[in-house]
Amino acid sequence: MSTGFLKTSVGKKVLMGLTGLFLVSFLVVHVSLNATIFMMDGGQTFNSGADFMAHNPVIRIVEIVLFAGLIIHILQALTLTLANKKARPVAYAKIDGAANSSWYSRSMGILGSLLLLFLVTHLSHFWIDTKIAVFKHQEHNTYLEMKEVFSHWYVVLIYLVGVIALCYHLLHGFQSAFQSLGLNHKKYTPLIKKVGVWFSIIVCLLFAAMPVCMFLNIVQ
Repeated sequence: MSTGFLKTSVGKKVLMGLTGLFLVSFLVVHVSLNATIFMMDGGQTFNSGADFMAHNPVIRIVEIVLFAGLIIHILQALTLTLANKKARPVAYAKIDGAANSSWYSRSMGILGSLLLLFLVTHLSHFWIDTKIAVFKHQEHNTYLEMKEVFSHWYVVLIYLVGVIALCYHLLHGFQSAFQSLGLNHKKYTPLIKKVGVWFSIIVCLLFAAMPVCMFLNIVQ
């Protein structure tokens, strides 16, 4: 994939789709690890997994790639949004967007901004403390830290808003990523859309269940 191609509108959409699918794969790993808190073993399995993720050199390299992919995804989203606005400086007066697309597909910029704010909050709560412990070669009980963070109702509320934004972002972004890669087919596209809907709902329900169950002391 040449740099010249990546500068074209098609190239930018392809890069957007590739980074989006890469981030989706990260969500699968992240939610799988989080789901281990429901094993009701006092966080032992979760802490073991979190410790492995924090100290494994391969995972740490992937983490760097992940951040790079996230930054590229954000930059590409901004670039494409600005390019679309520049191409249509005057809004079409007689076209009802709601008749041809869902509201969340037209609000990806807003949803993306909410997700970025949520990500900053999430990193400040967990990622920074974990990295400090790793660099200082100290033990870090991420499970107990989660219990403390999610003991506050307003933090739980912030996370739920973030998860809702993620859900709607995925509802459009999952199938849009395949479309950006040119993977459109009358037989497979409807299946991709259905998988995207179920993926978005299941993943986000699991993410939402974690802070709620911890706040209500359901998870021990």
